[in-house]
Amino acid sequence: MTMTTRSDVPERTNVGATVVLEQLRRRFGATQALDGFSITLAPGELVALLGPSGCGKTTALRVLAGFETIDSGRVLLDGVDQTRIPAQKRDMGMVFQSYSLFPNMTARDNVAFGLRMRKVAAARRSERASELLELVGLEGQADKYPHQMSGGQQQRVALARALAIEPRVLLLDEPLSALDAKVRVQLREQIRVLQTRLKITTLFVTHDQEEALSMADRVCVMRAGRIEQIDTPSVLYAAPATPFVAEFVGTMNRIPGTISDGRVSLLGTTVDVRTPAGAADQHRATGTPVDVLVRPEGLQVTAQPGGHGIVMTTTFLGSVTRLGVLLDEDVMVYVDQPNSAVQVPVGSAAEVTLTERDVMVADRTSPALSSASDSGVSEPAPTQQQKASS
Repeated sequence: MTMTTRSDVPERTNVGATVVLEQLRRRFGATQALDGFSITLAPGELVALLGPSGCGKTTALRVLAGFETIDSGRVLLDGVDQTRIPAQKRDMGMVFQSYSLFPNMTARDNVAFGLRMRKVAAARRSERASELLELVGLEGQADKYPHQMSGGQQQRVALARALAIEPRVLLLDEPLSALDAKVRVQLREQIRVLQTRLKITTLFVTHDQEEALSMADRVCVMRAGRIEQIDTPSVLYAAPATPFVAEFVGTMNRIPGTISDGRVSLLGTTVDVRTPAGAADQHRATGTPVDVLVRPEGLQVTAQPGGHGIVMTTTFLGSVTRLGVLLDEDVMVYVDQPNSAVQVPVGSAAEVTLTERDVMVADRTSPALSSASDSGVSEPAPTQQQKASS
């Protein structure tokens, strides 16, 4: 079963609320979970909070929901201060990672629970629950109990329950992480269609960059309780504001280079250094060793006897093949080659060249870290307090 995406699904006439989180600070013991965190969500917008464990993204969501107090700052909903208002009195619906369905209630009763707490008449509760179950493609599962449904079906019931009260803000706390890959992809697309049609302002927490980039209008990358960058998915990928964002979003190569008269030399060529918008221009002295950050599609590899690299791996990715090339100094880089290009076999000597005209640079790391990254900058393992504040 799939969610209803028909054009006859009624659209809301009242759009979602404007949400403002203003200078939020929250400390758990020695851990600063939120450190001056500020963000504004426009009505009907879906914003994803993305970051490593312990960055504060779940704490921010729980503060907005009213489940967590703050040391300082404000939570505003359409300009009205919600900071001291309890969770049950905020006009918000929430979907949790663990579904949190009542095991002794049917799908229909689970969906109607919020309406029951609001003392809505039984007939109207049943009618509304049936409407929502149809909307999420579960009209035939209304009388089943949670243990009789799959994980994807249970999460749809949880979504329907959150929508039943017609909230102006929808909060999603890693709702797809417990599902298998195929169901996760299907459900994230369906959630996005439904959210767009119902025009609900939505804050979505995830550690999965693919989910964030595919679902959100804007993505907020967090680190240590602060915002590193908030922008559209395409801008985050193409124009990251910091090396952390560059490496956390997508796959990024770190290639040793050297500053030369304000430019940078690498792989036998010299190109301009890209300064992100709003960032201070760093004047590094000529001869300064740096790491150059380059996406796999910004490189090209050709077979060449006596070349400076050896092709170690090839991975078919659909429209492209990703080659892993071991360069001098034991630096592994990844290069995306169109399948129409001449392929270089594993074990071949090869030359890697740069196709970009300007690049981002970062301070040189240890040689062991000068390689491709697709899971973010390496950080110490989170403490128990940091896990609690993630």
